[in-house]
Formats: sequence, C-alpha cells, structure tokens
Amino acid sequence: MLLSTAPATIPAATALPERGGNLAPPLLVQYWDVALRWKWLIAAIVIAATIAGLIITLLMTPQYTAATRIEISREQKKVTNVEGLESAEASRDLEFYQTQYSLLAARSLAERVARVLKLGSSDTFFKAHGVNVEGMAGNGRVLTADQRTQRERTAVSLLLKNVSISPIRGSALVDIKYTSASPADSAAIANTWAEQFIESSMDRRYASTAEARKFLEVRLADLRARVESSERDVVNYAMEKGIVALGKTKSADGQTQIERTLVSNNLEALNEALAKAPADRIAAESRANARATRADATSEALGNLAIGQLRQRRAEVAGEYSRMMVQFEPSYPAARAVAEQLRTLDASIAAEERRVRSSVSGDYREALTREDTLRNQVETLKARMNQQQRDNIQYNIYQREADTNRQLYDGLLQRYKEIGVAGVGTNNIAVVDTAKIPSSPSAPNLLLNLTLAVLLGFGLAGVATFALEQIDEGLREPSQVSRLLQVPLLGSVPDVETGECLDVLRDPKSALSEAYLSIRSNLAFSTDHGVPRTLLVTSTRPAEGKSTTSWAIATVLARTDSKVLIVDGDMRSPSLHQYAGVQNVHGLSNLLAGDNDWQRLVQETNTRNLSLITAGPTPPSASELLSSNKMAALLDQLLEDYDHVIVDAPPILGLADAPLLSRVVEGCVFVIETNGVAIRGIKASLGRLRQVNAHLFGAVLTKLKHRQAGYGYGYGYGYGYGDTAGKVD
Repeated sequence: MLLSTAPATIPAATALPERGGNLAPPLLVQYWDVALRWKWLIAAIVIAATIAGLIITLLMTPQYTAATRIEISREQKKVTNVEGLESAEASRDLEFYQTQYSLLAARSLAERVARVLKLGSSDTFFKAHGVNVEGMAGNGRVLTADQRTQRERTAVSLLLKNVSISPIRGSALVDIKYTSASPADSAAIANTWAEQFIESSMDRRYASTAEARKFLEVRLADLRARVESSERDVVNYAMEKGIVALGKTKSADGQTQIERTLVSNNLEALNEALAKAPADRIAAESRANARATRADATSEALGNLAIGQLRQRRAEVAGEYSRMMVQFEPSYPAARAVAEQLRTLDASIAAEERRVRSSVSGDYREALTREDTLRNQVETLKARMNQQQRDNIQYNIYQREADTNRQLYDGLLQRYKEIGVAGVGTNNIAVVDTAKIPSSPSAPNLLLNLTLAVLLGFGLAGVATFALEQIDEGLREPSQVSRLLQVPLLGSVPDVETGECLDVLRDPKSALSEAYLSIRSNLAFSTDHGVPRTLLVTSTRPAEGKSTTSWAIATVLARTDSKVLIVDGDMRSPSLHQYAGVQNVHGLSNLLAGDNDWQRLVQETNTRNLSLITAGPTPPSASELLSSNKMAALLDQLLEDYDHVIVDAPPILGLADAPLLSRVVEGCVFVIETNGVAIRGIKASLGRLRQVNAHLFGAVLTKLKHRQAGYGYGYGYGYGYGDTAGKVD
C-alpha cells in the first residue's frame, strides 16, 4: 500500500493551521508563481517600456555638461601665518559650507550671470534650452520692457534649472556643472558662475565691513564723549576735595584694591616716624641721666672720635714727658713745653666732654619735642584722612565710570582697527579648474536609459500584476484554504495537462491517484469510525472538479476492498454515467418520485466493488424531491448493503439541492478550483452549508499547478509518470 504524504491526523473543522506554517510556500516561490501566471503580460510591458525608452533616447537632443572646480576655504587665508595651520574647528563646522552651497545655487547669483553674459537678449541661449523665442524680440530688434523682463526671468529660471552644485565629499572643493545643448555656452556659463560667485562673496564682505565701520564710528564718537566727560568729572572732584591719587595697590590678602592718596602716604610716613620717636626719646633720656656719673666714663665720651683722638695724643705726650723727667728737671725748657702741651690737651678733652654732655641734654629735649610734634601731626592727618575716605566713595564712583567707558572705547577701537585690516584681506574662494568646452555629450546615455526603461517596465509590470492579482481573488495555493476560509484542507489535486483524467485515475501509481489516496487517508481521521459511510461532495459552481473528486474518492475506497456506491445527486446536470460508461435512463429521480426498487437501479462499473446510481430523468423540481424524507430513507437502505455511499451533489450557489442533501449525510467535502471562483463566492457557499448545520469534513483544492502542488496536504511526490493524464473535469 502506498504511503500518503498527509499528516497523521486531520484537525477538526473548526481548527485553523497557523499562518506561515508548513503549508505555506516560501514567499519568493509565491512571487515566482505569480510571475509565471502573468509572464506574457510582464514580458509585453517590459518590451514596450524598453522600446519606448529607445525611441525617447534617439529623439532626445544631445546635452553637454561643463564643470568648473573651486575651493572654498573655511576662513580667509592668512598670508603671514608661517605655520599654515587652520583652526581645528573649521573642519567640523558644516554650517559654513552648507551656507556656501546655498549661495552657489541662489537666484541672485543666477541673475548676475545672466546680466554679465546678456543671456536675456540671446536667442542662441534660449534655443539651446529648447525654448521657443518666436514672438519675443531679440538679436538687435527692439525689446519692450515687458519682453525684456520676461526674457530675463526665463533666462534665470533656465540657469537655475540646469546648473548643478556638487560638493566633493570630505574636501573643500566644489564642482559647478552646467548642462545645455551648446558646448560653448555650457563652458562659458560654468566659468562665469564661478567668477560671479567670487565677486559676490567679495561684495558681501566689503559691504558688511563698511556697514560695521560706520556703526563703530558712531559708537566710538559717543563713547569718546562719555570717556572725556567721566574723566573730567574725576579730575574736577579730586581738585575740589583735595584728593591727590597716587595709584592703587593690593591689600595684604591680594584681593582688595586700595586707592593710595597723598594724605594716606603722609599719614603712613608719620606713623612710622611716630613709632620710632618714643625709642629715640628714651635713649636720649638715658644719656641725659648719665651726666651724674664721671664725664670720662660716659658712653658718649668713650664713643666720641674727637675725644678719643685727644686722649690718644695726650697719652703720647705724657709718655714723652715721663721719659724727659728721667733725664731732665721739670724746669728744663723742653720739659716745661711738654708739660704745657699736656695742660692744653687736658683742657681740650674737658671742653669736648662738656660739649658732649650738653649735646645729650639737647638731644633729649629735641626727641621729646619731636615726639609731641609727630603725635599732633598724626592726629591732624587722621582727621583729614577720615574726611578724605568719605570723599573717596564718590571719587571711586567717578573713577569706575571713567574706567568702564575707557575699556569700552578701547575695545571698540580695537575692533574698528581689525575690521579695517580684514577689509583688505585675500579672498577665501579660488578657482581650481576652469571649465573646458566638452567634446562629447553627457546625455542622453543610451545604456542608462535602456536600463531605466527596463526597470520601469518591470515596475509597471509589478503594479499591473499586483492589480490583476487583487482582481483575481481565487485561491492560488493550499495554504490559503485554512488561512482564508477557516476550513481544514483534506488535500490538493494536481492539474492534469494531457490525456484523460479517468485514464490517469486507473493507474494507482500516478500522482493524481496518490493525491486522492491522501484525501482518503485524511477522511479516515475525520470520524471516530474511520472514513465516513455517507459522504456528500459539492462545490461553489460547475466544472470545479466535484464529480471527478466524487468518482476518484469512490474509486480509492473500492480499491481497499470496501463496497462503495456512488449516487449522482446532480439531477439538473448529471455526469457520472459518462464516467462509468452507462446509460442514464432510470436513477435517483425515479427513486425519489416513488420507485422503491433501488436494487433495480444500481449499475455496476468497470471498477471492482464500485456501483453507481445515476441521476435519472431530470425532474420538474429537483428541490421538491430532495426536501422529502425519501432521501434519508434511501440512504439507510443503501447502507445495509454498502460500506460507503458517496453523493455527487449539484453546486451550491443558486441552488438548494446541496444544502438539502447535506442534512442526510454524515458530512461534506467541499471542492475548490485553484484560481477559479472568487473567495467571496466560496465563503458564501460555505455560509449556506453552515446555515443548515452541515458537517464539513474539509476542502479539496483541485487543478493545482505542479510548482504549487508540493505545499499542500495530499502529495508532494510522485513516481515520475503519474502526471501524464487528462484534465480534471
């Protein structure tokens, strides 16, 4: 027995396989299947687009592109900068370059170019851009004001439309490209564009410099007057209050600025002198008190140079006198002269000691008087200093205002000088390469246009295919059955392209037989007793393969040694008698009309264990016959002799036959043609079955293409010769 590729169990009617499960083919395969279905449409659209692209390319006017390359420095170049280094921030500042790119594409620059080249009066320029100049005066003819304005505006618009600004990434270089039908015009416009950009940049720089200088001149004049007025207030107030400022010094903590004046300096000097005066007075007083002691013992006398020299001279004379006394008498003339000299020296020493003692007393009195005088002067200066400190508050206010005005004035004056220097600096824009007259056209590019045409063709084909796929709402693959219809998939049946379907079904090893064997296996798991004993097969509309499915299921069941009876319930359009090769003279319509001898109406087929009851003559109203209880009673009688009874019912839409028959069988098998009936029609048919509480075993997807066949339940393999059969009914 052949093994089926169906799963071991089939879910209940309400169970839904998950999206993206094993039933769904890969997304690329789905797209490929769609492309194969519409391959001729896609090919036609692509070919048409390619031909259209070729024709358009051949009809296009050749265009020539000329390019001028310029360098835009971030800052004005400094010719005196020996290092040649620029600010590190310049390379990171994109705002400057974005501004320059916008200025390069500005309308004002295009107007300058048009004005310099006189493009508004050039018919050649307009013709090179495909503009009809008829009706517009030019080439020496008189232009009206309106015509001149119109031509200038048109020229500017053409310039902006055909110019291209292309910055070179990671550098300060920019390409200015212009495209037109005239090579000479393209080169001239590109070069003029760069020249006018440089001139406009210089004009803006000089204009901004002049405006800044004018503004600073007015501000400097105002600040100069304020500086003079504030400094005059400082001088006048100092003269009025007698403040002589000597500058500022820092305090001991180095944080506070102290204003030094003449009074403060004098007070400081007097304080230092007053601090020394008591010590001098005390020293003089000590020397004066020492007068009571011996004069020659006083420290003043001992330290006096004159007294020391006199005493040294006296000692020398005294020594000489002592030597003479050894040899001579005191009355000796030489001895008397030496003695007189000693008396004279003693008198001089005494007089000098008296003078020293007198000077000590005078020094004491002088020190005392000086101390008193210094103290009085300090007290006087203290009072004056206190008053001056009060006056210094206002003086400092005037001084701060003067200093502030001076700082503002100096700052603006420095800025004024810098602007004056910048106004004569070098330009930061330089032409690197001038545009040359192009020798070959830049457009149209045949290869590029054809490539774009092909891509456009594929794009249009994709849109058209998508639209058609949305219009064609039939089921295209097995995975859609459970996902869209919420119905279990019993199996999928391949489309038989050649031969007869019945011939293929007779071969148990064919792919078609294997597909229905898989469906039979799935039906065996749909009930607790195996394959249903009574089974109804129907579809939405005719020619979807329901009769073939009914015959095929009956054939597969008969091969398992089951006794099977197939009943043609489609009394409006019977077809099973053609499958069996018998006559449709008497059949189901006779039994329902009152004939009770069903055995007489049973016909044997060429397949062992398979019998048939044909539809019989077409009744006036098949629905009336089926609405009676005779059909249920007939099935009960048939099940006494047969293991399985399969009813081939009519289509559902527009007819009541199938819903009526579904009430007397265990369940239904719903047949769906691939890419056949729209999904909304299928859902409507299923809804009618659910309204009558019919039990739905599942759906069978028929006429499936080979590329899709491997993704459903039923089969995914064959024997290599099973797909050579006829088409499913």
